[in-house]
Amino acid sequence: MLRAPALFRVETFVAATSSPLDLLLRKLETHSRLDEEDRQAILALPYTLKTLEAQSYTVREGDAPEVCAVLVSGFAYRQKLTGDGSRQIVAVHIPGEPLDFQNLFLDVADHNVQTLTRAEVAIIPRAELQKLARSRAAIGHAILVAILVEASIFREWVLNIGRRDARSRLAHVLCEFAIRLEAQGLADENGYELPMTQEQLADTLGLTPVHVNRTIMALESQGFIARDKRRIRFPDWRRMRDLADFNQRYLHLEPQGSGAFNG
Repeated sequence: MLRAPALFRVETFVAATSSPLDLLLRKLETHSRLDEEDRQAILALPYTLKTLEAQSYTVREGDAPEVCAVLVSGFAYRQKLTGDGSRQIVAVHIPGEPLDFQNLFLDVADHNVQTLTRAEVAIIPRAELQKLARSRAAIGHAILVAILVEASIFREWVLNIGRRDARSRLAHVLCEFAIRLEAQGLADENGYELPMTQEQLADTLGLTPVHVNRTIMALESQGFIARDKRRIRFPDWRRMRDLADFNQRYLHLEPQGSGAFNG
């Protein structure tokens, strides 16, 4: 359970890892159990490190995916565009998370993935991940669970946009970021740096930037959050959680059963 909000310090964490794929392994083991052979198989995957500026595409709608990117540092997001160019952000990703598991076995990408901030990604050939998922049942199970957790988060976001008011909607996203950062070991007790502009939050929450600005100011004036520029902390986590109608069950932070993959 989060005792206090988390300050995101990716540089320190990345420096402490021996491989960028350690972050992917940590993410998979959040939800699934892997033995030492499985861990070594993941760490042995071929990859290329690449630094991307903010707003760079890693996936474009309509493309045939050939690689899977793992976010090593920075943030990324998924988005869909309407015919007139309006944007809806449908997911935000933090370090350690794969950006292309949803396209692992699909022939054509149906949405865009972009970096939210300057980011470093580990590019893995899609064929290598497919081969690993097929040849090692526990890894295939871990990848499937990761995709299912993404779907669970997406369902919560649909509920958030469709049924919560603006204050609860924004509070819920802020609570989710804190818990997810903590689960990846990217947290301390001093708050976290919110990586999104008010325009990007608006496109996430289905609000206007003006409405987002007013809602942030209201949360601050009412004592739900404290801000120092983009750093967010929660003076009273329980009170913030209650406002957000936040229950972290949908994040599935415990290892899930292996089910049919045990054969």
